[in-house]
Amino acid sequence: MNFKNLKTYLIIGISIMSLTFFNSCSDNDGENTSRVQLKLVDAPGDYEEVNVVITDIQYNSTENEDGWQSFAPAEAYPIEVDLTELISGNSLLLTDQIIPSGMLKQIRLVLGDGNTLKLEGDDTLIPLSTPSAMQSGLKLNLNTELEGGFTYTFILDWVVSESIVESGSTGSYNLKPVIKVNAEVNSGSVSGTVVENIEEVETPMADVTVEIYDAEDLKVTDTMTDENGNFLFQGLEGGTYTLKISREGYNAYSAETMVIVGEVTEAGTILLTTVTP
Repeated sequence: MNFKNLKTYLIIGISIMSLTFFNSCSDNDGENTSRVQLKLVDAPGDYEEVNVVITDIQYNSTENEDGWQSFAPAEAYPIEVDLTELISGNSLLLTDQIIPSGMLKQIRLVLGDGNTLKLEGDDTLIPLSTPSAMQSGLKLNLNTELEGGFTYTFILDWVVSESIVESGSTGSYNLKPVIKVNAEVNSGSVSGTVVENIEEVETPMADVTVEIYDAEDLKVTDTMTDENGNFLFQGLEGGTYTLKISREGYNAYSAETMVIVGEVTEAGTILLTTVTP
């Protein structure tokens, strides 16, 4: 199959609640418009780079396929992003636009050509193909009312580890996007720092995968520490979670944490200890 001109429609359903009142509209317009922001973050996989080209971001307020409208004019695209850079609090503001209030049915990302993958320890850029079965995308319905004069901010957590599938033993890879979405107003965050003890000095550990599990011990998502050992989970529903770290050569770490809506929970400094022979 020729993927050169293939575009993938990733259609994302989002549960929405009002956020803060915004003042960027005039009094008259504010009653009839709402502000929508989309923030992209990454739940990483074991890859050096995952480069994605977004050629359009659209919304639909109707039941009809011809009801799709772009958030921004064509000159705002393409948006090219390496998903692996969106860790430890880094995010990409995909959209910050004012649209008519009322029913918002769906949101859609349109992916263009040129999506690529770079494996760890290899400088070769590998094309990411999208099977024809995914052309219609991942579709969820909204049926949610946007109130005039309010801002709605959503965190799109692109789960890279579940989005890239190796095609047998051919050395080719398919892109099957998996994105978890939560409204910022309905969510909280967890931050912390991972260190190790080197010659009696606590030293930050980069590129450590930190996982977070819900009260049922089901994995919610994961992230990776930056060069300073810092990590940040965003877009988590309120409740009790467990942080877990499993790294070769180190003792496994597990600790309970509480997520409070609208707040950042500090997990503090996590000291990983080496396995004793």
